[in-house]
Amino acid sequence: MHILGVPFALLWLLSGSSCALGGKVNKHKPWIETSYHGVITENMDTVLLDPPLVALDKDAPVPYAEREHFFSPCNRTTLQTNKKEEKRKERVNPFVEAWDQDCSPQYSQICNYEIVTGGTPFAIDRNGNIRNTERLSYEKQQSYRIMVSAFDCGQKKAKEDVAVHIEVKPVCKPGWQGWNKRVDYEPGTGSKQLFPKMHLETCGGPLSGVKAMVELQTNHIGKGCDRETYSEKSLQKLCGAASGSTDLLPAPSPATNWTASLLTDSGRESDLIYRFDGRQAANVPDHVVPQNLTDQFTVATWMKHGPSPGLRAEKETILCNSDKTEMNRHHYSLYVHNCRLVFLLRRDFTQIDTFRPAEFHWKLEQICDKEWHYYVINVEFPAVTLFVDGVTYEPYLVTDDWPIHSSKIDTQLTVGACWQGGEVATPRFTQYFHGSLSGLTIRPGRIETQKVISCLQACKEGLDINSLESLAKDIKFHFNPAQSVLVVEGEDVDSINTAMTKVSYINSRQFPTPGLRRLHISTSVQCFGEDTCISIPDIKAVVMVLPPSEPRITISGSKQLVRPASALRSPLGVAPFKELRITSTVMKGDSFGGFRRPGVMEVMHNLDYCDVLVIGDELEPERESLEIQHSALLGKHLDATNSTSGISIYGVDSMAHYEQVLRQLRYRNWRPASLTERRFRLTCSELNGRYTSNEFNLEISVLHHTAPMEHVNHMAAQSQYMRPVHHPLMIHTPNSHMSGPAPPAATVVIVVCIAALVIIVVIGIYRIHATHQEGSREEEDEIKDPESDWEGSGLNITVNPMEDMRGPQAPGEAARGEECEEEDEEDDAELVGGMTIVESDSSDEDEEEGNKGREEVNGRKQKGKPEWDSSCGTY
Repeated sequence: MHILGVPFALLWLLSGSSCALGGKVNKHKPWIETSYHGVITENMDTVLLDPPLVALDKDAPVPYAEREHFFSPCNRTTLQTNKKEEKRKERVNPFVEAWDQDCSPQYSQICNYEIVTGGTPFAIDRNGNIRNTERLSYEKQQSYRIMVSAFDCGQKKAKEDVAVHIEVKPVCKPGWQGWNKRVDYEPGTGSKQLFPKMHLETCGGPLSGVKAMVELQTNHIGKGCDRETYSEKSLQKLCGAASGSTDLLPAPSPATNWTASLLTDSGRESDLIYRFDGRQAANVPDHVVPQNLTDQFTVATWMKHGPSPGLRAEKETILCNSDKTEMNRHHYSLYVHNCRLVFLLRRDFTQIDTFRPAEFHWKLEQICDKEWHYYVINVEFPAVTLFVDGVTYEPYLVTDDWPIHSSKIDTQLTVGACWQGGEVATPRFTQYFHGSLSGLTIRPGRIETQKVISCLQACKEGLDINSLESLAKDIKFHFNPAQSVLVVEGEDVDSINTAMTKVSYINSRQFPTPGLRRLHISTSVQCFGEDTCISIPDIKAVVMVLPPSEPRITISGSKQLVRPASALRSPLGVAPFKELRITSTVMKGDSFGGFRRPGVMEVMHNLDYCDVLVIGDELEPERESLEIQHSALLGKHLDATNSTSGISIYGVDSMAHYEQVLRQLRYRNWRPASLTERRFRLTCSELNGRYTSNEFNLEISVLHHTAPMEHVNHMAAQSQYMRPVHHPLMIHTPNSHMSGPAPPAATVVIVVCIAALVIIVVIGIYRIHATHQEGSREEEDEIKDPESDWEGSGLNITVNPMEDMRGPQAPGEAARGEECEEEDEEDDAELVGGMTIVESDSSDEDEEEGNKGREEVNGRKQKGKPEWDSSCGTY
């Protein structure tokens, strides 16, 4: 039970009494009110009892004895609290007064109280003051129940003890209440409120103003916060930077092997970070070094650096271009010295011949605070401007120097130290860097814009406020540039509470870096005209960014292509990935019937590069190429570079745009005579290799055609007596691919086999009919004219005027030969009449005649055994 919202202690006193008037005899027991209640708090000085605690005795003098059964009022009793830091004792002090109905002054007084319940942290004195004997804790025990009794001066005890219920109230501590120590954030949910039920408890103290600062601490995430981890080239393309920059710290690869020996900082979600411990450096190859630095260029890098040991530390070189041999001149360099950033630029006499600015110094706290910062140096000689995290800083010191005399000595560009190739016995690195670097680039010919710089260093996570229009007019708020600090000010506590409930965390990355982000809230208050005011403790909480569902990138399509050599020689070549498709899926679960079922869902996201690598021997530029037209990249955030190892398409863009570009990739080979196949391997990536696709292997087979030539098939060789059968076969020339794809070799073999089989069957039938000597001429006349069926037949048989290979013959033999030849022609007519039944596509009437002829032929075969006339056949 609470009074005005404050827990209280209840005291119930139950007693009975009897009274008889008479002198100074102590014959009555004290009487106490039947019930009481009071308030005891952990931090208040007094506890109020209502009604006041009193005890009556009928042994009192006459004035009191006459008031039997009358409950006289008494002064308001209180529970006094004597607080001490070491014991924190609280006294329950009711000016406890008991009246006795005894009529004598001696026995009508209440002389003592006693707590009957043992083992309690309370005590009561003879005046009725109740106090705690040890420190009370609301967390340990919230209530107590004790029994109290009263004694008069005659040591008579009250007839019944009183039950006292004490409820302990927590101390009212000013501060923020109703907030959670941990807030879970699921990727892709947008802005999430951090403190939806938080409010400020002031314990009733009047305030004139409140100022709260919310800080999101993300220094342990990536390069100071959750940023996109694409490659530097992809980020520049995404932010609209002009092309032409040179990445001096790329990922190690066969083409960029100068960074292979450097230490990398792992566990950064594919964020490429190089760590220098004072012993590593890298020489940039000459073909990579920008050779056209003019009066305008830009140097940019991410850097994390701490104080150097010693009072007078050595220079720590980030970037240095110095003489490769003979001398030790520094042409341009960027280094740190005693927590000062220095940029050196020495021109030569071919560019300038006067005393001009050469060294530019900046002294900033960021240089040695051991935190990540983005540094951009824009050179518009003689002016040089520094940007740190998007904020402009002018040099505090500029020193002049004479230009360098021109010479034919080559220069060496190094990262992490400076190369000393002259004036020493052995060339070596010197002035090593201690710290971490990432994204070191040089862009010759132009400076970077403020918009691009802000985009390149922008955080993808931060604080936010929802529904700004619903805030009170007296509320003021502002963010820092990174949106990691939010300050809220107001005069009214309720307005401040409303504003704080709208503070949110947001992470715009589709695949954010999982892990903890710490929150820190500090609050200051102002009171009305008072020197001292309440103090609001700081609070600490965390945002737990849950791991995102990892995408599975799949590349599919035709894995083998067969193309004629002429197609490879054509101006456009062939498109290896014309049927390519790129998809991505994630595992998602849904709840059904109390169970969670996993499922696959297709998602759309960006890619940042796709590499097509040549498997086997590298490309030979004098005979073949793998390229893409520049027009295929227009309107997209994509660019491409190629070499003899393959081609790389890079830039942050959609999977659909990557599909379109890859389908337009062309392979040409203008001398494919010795080429039988070419194999390629395609892989794609998201977030600089954090998520990679499957390896898609493709093989291009080259089909070579030879000139048509005669080929004798002895199995299908025609007899000298057999008329050749001509079939409608298509002959493919080397240019036949223009009208359609070349037929497979299996099709040619099948056609040849069918032709041979037809010839053999015709020869067999012919020889059977040629041996039949029986049959009258009438039967032959009944057979229809073969010429009519010949014209309608699908089988095209022509007469081959074969020469007589038998040599000179006698007249009789010649006559007999002519006779046999006439018989053969007649027999051929019979044969043709039978063949048209099977192969002719003529009218139904012709088919009926053919059927009749076939029946007659079969009838002749069944009449008797075949007879061979040796006079009409030679074998």
